[in-house]
Amino acid sequence: MPSLRARILGVMLYMIPWADSITFGNHLYIKYPFIQIIQIPAIPIILLEKSLPFGSLLLFLAIFLGLVRNNKISYFLRFNALQSLLINIGIIIVNFIFDIIFSPFLNSLIIRTFSSTLLISLFSLIVYCVWSCTQGNEPDLPGVSQATKMQL
Repeated sequence: MPSLRARILGVMLYMIPWADSITFGNHLYIKYPFIQIIQIPAIPIILLEKSLPFGSLLLFLAIFLGLVRNNKISYFLRFNALQSLLINIGIIIVNFIFDIIFSPFLNSLIIRTFSSTLLISLFSLIVYCVWSCTQGNEPDLPGVSQATKMQL
């Protein structure tokens, strides 16, 4: 059973992908302002990334080299750190696709619907991961968890 400190840090690690995924709900935040409350947990990560030059890259390297590749740290913490980084990489790739391919169509109904669906799906994914961490379990995500276990 992981310690309380490891559980709290595991929960905080999943705020990194959440900080990158909240951009998918920009039109929802305008239409329904009360939804902006879901952004609050990501504020420290966003501030950290914006305050440092290359903040996202530095945070990624610090977590990867400091947590994931450090064998002195518990497997639970290393697993959650790597899994949150893999989720974040997927979100960044989808974000690039949105910026490059779909940028002329951002106000179309299909893109707004897809973006909203993506935000809700990512929110559910993060809530599941946070809940599993608070229970002391490793979140089991198809594909991502297997890739994480192969790297550790």
